Amino acid sequence: MAEDYLRFLQPQVVAKLANMELRARLVVEGFITGLHRSPYHGFSVEFAEHRQYMPGDDLRHIDWKIYGRRDRFYIKRFEEETNLKSYILLDASRSMAFASPGNISKFAYASSLAASLAYMMIKQSDAVGLALYADELQSYLPPHASRSYLRQVLVALHNASPSGGTSTARALHQVADRIRRRGLVIVIGDLLDDQDEVINALKHFRHKKNEVIVMQVLDPLERSFAFREDAEFRDLETGETMVTLPRQIGRPYGEAVARFVERYKRECREHRADYVLMDTRTPFDVALFEYLSKRRRLF
Repeated sequence: MAEDYLRFLQPQVVAKLANMELRARLVVEGFITGLHRSPYHGFSVEFAEHRQYMPGDDLRHIDWKIYGRRDRFYIKRFEEETNLKSYILLDASRSMAFASPGNISKFAYASSLAASLAYMMIKQSDAVGLALYADELQSYLPPHASRSYLRQVLVALHNASPSGGTSTARALHQVADRIRRRGLVIVIGDLLDDQDEVINALKHFRHKKNEVIVMQVLDPLERSFAFREDAEFRDLETGETMVTLPRQIGRPYGEAVARFVERYKRECREHRADYVLMDTRTPFDVALFEYLSKRRRLF
């Protein structure tokens, strides 16, 4: 049975599920099932939807069903009592549509990951918000912690599709300006944009005392450039084409990608933001554990 749940940490399996809520639920359940296994042995997570009654609490908020089962009074938890406000920022630009043969697209991976994170946050009674961006901020749902709100977030993710160009920094600044209460900001995208501008936008969140996790999602071929034949490449956002000789440029390309990634790592470290690099074959538990580890350090 455990092996059945663990299957749903694999991106190719999850992508076959049409329902975003089902994707999120099975990923989280698979993750929790696997927490006792290496390398997560000893790590635990508790999902709290109620707290024990305290003198002075409004009796109207007592959950009588819980009382009937446990013979103790519990109060339903409300948004103002949540531990953390989280903001998931998802790149929905056209470059995220890329998928090399045998792999799912970056957007399919990133949106499933965003849904799973949102599901886990609501399960922990944290508030979650969602921002979709491309060349500008496309939509913004401010953080709330109710189960009914989770459905709004999942529907937004289900209906989203990659389109338009990329202006990551502009969108991040727009979200940063909207945040009134500091919280946890999770940026999910390929970050294939002007690094100076993106890094300055990440600093904007840190300047406002937000915690930040940067999750860079790439396709395996974007990391390796392991093409075997000469090919014509087309920019998904501009339509520009270029004929290349992979055998000749593979090595310098790899070095350039390594420098690009390393700078993000270094800048995030220097500004006390977490950074995790994934490709579309990376099991979802890598990102979920990064989130839980960050949350654990905050409380």
